[in-house]
Amino acid sequence: MCRSIKTLANFEPPATDDEIHAAAVQFVRKLSGTSHPSRSNEIVFDRAVDEVTAAAARLIRELQTSAPARDRETEARKAQARARERYARIA
Repeated sequence: MCRSIKTLANFEPPATDDEIHAAAVQFVRKLSGTSHPSRSNEIVFDRAVDEVTAAAARLIRELQTSAPARDRETEARKAQARARERYARIA
């Protein structure tokens, strides 16, 4: 899966439409193997993004969980700590 696609479910505040759309774009880019479709494929690419956005929004809004909602700032700090550790091992 694309590393740039982030988990959007069970956050407070909930995922925005823009976040869901951005994840859909990344997903379609990964599936199609291109970040910018040719002119002849723009309509198909854009339609796929719209369909994935709609499906993802439905999924995220309809999921039910008994777990407490995650805090975005806390999760961002955890991700930064993981990245520091991962890149420290590479250097």
